Amino acid sequence: MIRVGLTGSIGMGKSTTAQMFRDEGIAVYDADATVHELYSGEATSLIEEAFPNTTSDGKVDRVKLSEYVIGKSENMKKLEAIIHPLVHQKEQEFLREAEERGDRLVVLDIPLLFETGGINRVDKIIVVTAPAEVQKERVLVRDGMTVEKFEAILARQVPDSEKREKADFIIDTSQGLEAARERVQEIVASLI
Repeated sequence: MIRVGLTGSIGMGKSTTAQMFRDEGIAVYDADATVHELYSGEATSLIEEAFPNTTSDGKVDRVKLSEYVIGKSENMKKLEAIIHPLVHQKEQEFLREAEERGDRLVVLDIPLLFETGGINRVDKIIVVTAPAEVQKERVLVRDGMTVEKFEAILARQVPDSEKREKADFIIDTSQGLEAARERVQEIVASLI
């Protein structure tokens, strides 16, 4: 089974691209969705213990949590030490299920693939990219996003140019949805 890592910096169109792989019948593990599930489940009490008053009604309040961690590297490391092992465990469950189904190709949608050493867990790497001005425009329209928050997130990510250099495949989402879909289809065809 070929394990493909799908990554890209914030605002590059990675979620839309991941859906295109699903549309082609490829199983996709979504690390971000897993984090959201954990924030509503098994990680809640662990996060509350580490970062008091960041949860309510059995869920992590992402706004309150971000106040603890954005721009504060020690707190971010503390959060990652809680979350990353749980996310990795869910990834392993996904891979076992895919193996049992006999999937020939799976996509691991991991935003921080390079930053977390995830490249050692995949056979091929796809980087979703777009010009910096397109990225910024996409991100700044998100609820609760500020220029400062965007810059703090970017500071924690490997630069887009470095990601592209290390990619086996690149999908430029600034070319439009149909061009991205065609590229996804080309990649699937070349790997299967």
